[in-house]
Amino acid sequence: MLIVFAVLGLAGVLLGAAAHTTLPQFLAAAAVISAWLLAFGAREGVAWLRRRRVDA
Repeated sequence: MLIVFAVLGLAGVLLGAAAHTTLPQFLAAAAVISAWLLAFGAREGVAWLRRRRVDA
């Protein structure tokens, strides 16, 4: 239950910070986060395919 409160508190802080930035800053941060998530997903996908080939 403590983790739920911590996550909700962190989400509130992040949303509050996003609400106080300008739109270009918000969009730039969103683009950076999106690029990082896409790179992470691609890396995990490649690793999954390599493991799948080795197991087969």
